[in-house]
Amino acid sequence: MITDLRSDTFTKPSPAMLEAMFTASVGDDVFGEDPSVNKLEHMAAEMFKMEAGLFCPSGTMTNQIAIKVHTQPGDEVICENLSHVYIYEGGGIAFNSGCQVKAIKGDRGRLHALAVSEAVNPSDIHKARTSLVSLENTANRGGGSCYSFADIQQIKEVCSQNNLKLHLDGARLWNAMVAKKETASQYGEIFDSISICLSKGLGTPVGSVLLGTKDYIQKARRVRKVFGGGMRQAGYLAAAGIYALENNIDRLAEDHFHAQQITGALTKKNWVGEIMPVETNIIIFEVLAPFSPKSLADKLAEFGIQVMPISTTQVRMVTHLDITTEMVKNLINIIGTL
Repeated sequence: MITDLRSDTFTKPSPAMLEAMFTASVGDDVFGEDPSVNKLEHMAAEMFKMEAGLFCPSGTMTNQIAIKVHTQPGDEVICENLSHVYIYEGGGIAFNSGCQVKAIKGDRGRLHALAVSEAVNPSDIHKARTSLVSLENTANRGGGSCYSFADIQQIKEVCSQNNLKLHLDGARLWNAMVAKKETASQYGEIFDSISICLSKGLGTPVGSVLLGTKDYIQKARRVRKVFGGGMRQAGYLAAAGIYALENNIDRLAEDHFHAQQITGALTKKNWVGEIMPVETNIIIFEVLAPFSPKSLADKLAEFGIQVMPISTTQVRMVTHLDITTEMVKNLINIIGTL
């Protein structure tokens, strides 16, 4: 039995999700005629009390489309220096939108309003025009850290004062909302656009949805086509997203509980250094002698446990719906023997 803790992207569709996909009603989504895609987009938009949604193959695509629609070439995008849009999307902000990035060092992947305010360029022809702020919640490289909603509101005030748009990379937003007991509509009131991922904690095989106003999503649909993201009978994939939204949100608390249990076992080991505070389903910890991140990963692999070295000093573990209570107990026992 393999216990794959490398990422929550390794989940497989459950039998019930597969049945929903197999029986989906489909059409041609490029023509706007796929009923399952239309239902998913409407469902997601309604949850966040936003006007419209756009189903895309990946969270990277929804983020990149969002940035493209909000900006003009030569603009500047403010984000945290560990954010996914900056370090994990292949230089897409420069390549796709012709924009530069002002990457600010924050707190475990999170920005604060004062830092955002100080980063906004003045109206000066020598400076790039600051046009967009992008936040990530939860912050992947911040160990699944969650924003305080009050901090988000303060950042929104800075954006409003400076005529900036505010985008949310919500790849693991569901985890944040469950952990902080927040609602989707709270986020819909604050952000100009939101990217929500279905293929991480919610367990679908493919897909993210971009949310915004009707006019914004109409523009985004054109960009999706240019990016090669127009799919035909995409309802087979959208059906998985519908199932996930109806069945897989509340259970994220179980993943968070599993992460806390594993963290408890790690704190007892002298080969474990600093552990980032664990708020959701991501555990990032420092590995000390006699192990290195790679040698620890290799050792755990001997027991069928897969983890991800993410730096020369750190390992990441991510819990998800395919990680059972039995797997967690087995891992804790193995950690105890090392």
